[in-house]
Amino acid sequence: MKEIKAIIRPAKLLEVTEELHEIDGLPGVTISEIRGFGKGRAKNAKDKVIYEMVEFVPRIQLEVVVNDEMVSEVVKVIQKYAHTGNTGDGKIFVSTVDDIVKIRTNERGPSAV
Repeated sequence: MKEIKAIIRPAKLLEVTEELHEIDGLPGVTISEIRGFGKGRAKNAKDKVIYEMVEFVPRIQLEVVVNDEMVSEVVKVIQKYAHTGNTGDGKIFVSTVDDIVKIRTNERGPSAV
């Protein structure tokens, strides 16, 4: 199992989630509003937020855990629909998940997804 974590522009959320919704068997997606900065330190960002003298840019973080076979398709969809070609489009991280525990049923492993 893999966890896919993507940081994207808020303006691309609707497009990305609509396309992810079309992937058959996708277990679900967690979406969080986040703030941060990259190599440019948000200095020239038009949408920056200043908090206690530090500049941040608002972004969306998507998180999804999928079976290994689905990773390529999910990454491809996020990359295609989050892309603008401009600095700050975001990143996609893929990590191995060692275990999952479903709190309600105590199921473990792939069946808990």
